[in-house]
Amino acid sequence: MTKSVPQAASYTSCVGTISSLSDVDAAVQCTTVNVYGFTVPAGQTFSLDLLRGSTVNILGDFQFGNKSWSGPFFKIIGEDITFNGNGHLWDGGGSFYWDGLGGSGGLNKPSPMMQILITGTMSGVHVINSPERCFSINSFGQLVLSDIIVDDSQGALPNTNSKGLPAGRNTDGFDVSGNDIVIKNSTVINQDDCLAINKGKNIVFEDNYCEGGHGISIGSISSNVVVENVIIQGNIVVDSANGFRIKTKKAAINSSVSNITYSANTARNCTNYGVLVTQSYPESTGTPGNGVTISDIRFNQGTTDVSVASNADMVVLDCGEGSCYGSWDFSGLTTSGGKVGQITNNPHVTGYPQ
Repeated sequence: MTKSVPQAASYTSCVGTISSLSDVDAAVQCTTVNVYGFTVPAGQTFSLDLLRGSTVNILGDFQFGNKSWSGPFFKIIGEDITFNGNGHLWDGGGSFYWDGLGGSGGLNKPSPMMQILITGTMSGVHVINSPERCFSINSFGQLVLSDIIVDDSQGALPNTNSKGLPAGRNTDGFDVSGNDIVIKNSTVINQDDCLAINKGKNIVFEDNYCEGGHGISIGSISSNVVVENVIIQGNIVVDSANGFRIKTKKAAINSSVSNITYSANTARNCTNYGVLVTQSYPESTGTPGNGVTISDIRFNQGTTDVSVASNADMVVLDCGEGSCYGSWDFSGLTTSGGKVGQITNNPHVTGYPQ
């Protein structure tokens, strides 16, 4: 059964205009909504609850007042939505919030910055300086995101509160919990996962560029969730801690990750792992749990080339006893530059002569 998202009850083909939060209620009664840039007051969410079939045109840049709170800065709800960002900036003001701690302490940070609960399309959104996680995508219908930019590059620098560490932390680009989602032709420069799929089916991540963070991830997987039918293809990962990860929580139960295909990706200068599958999360390796099954993980249908730093592991598979099974065809994976990693409790890998 397809889960529908809330929407307004009436329909009209008028054109609504927004240049402040006070304009929103009237504007969303129209199916075309033109939004001019403004500063959203501190501690308030710019929320659009749209009519089915609406088109949103962004016609200016956005800033958000500084305040320690949980957010989000922006929330959008609706079915069959066309969202045209037109390249305008959404500035999260990260320098006010960044303290090297992310969600683990310090100032309470708006997270996510952008909460997406729509079906349809979203394109041309340019976010800079997100306080913590940027996009949270919770769609349960067809959604295509394209030409999105998340630029948290300034978070890589230390500040007076981060004690010499990068000030930005937990600045995930795309956190996905939904079905039938495509993210393509987008760029993420950050200090955490470029993509983190927490649950969902039929997800495609293609032709994207990831720099400076933790790479492309499935997980971390908690209890009672399913991730299946995921395609990761044509992406470039540069100067990141990892290339490609699947991470399931050690204590998680009754969950599964299956039918994940990596095709024609490139990862360069991974500093920790090229490919990591771990069931010991939050540790990278250790004593893995087996309450989550992981099956049919493939690097094929096009060469995925991974290079790592000299002290990094090229491939590590840290499986719980009996929990990794099925086809693990790694015939399209090439690795170079680092150490040979350990494969634990997984005799199913073929095509990769580590």
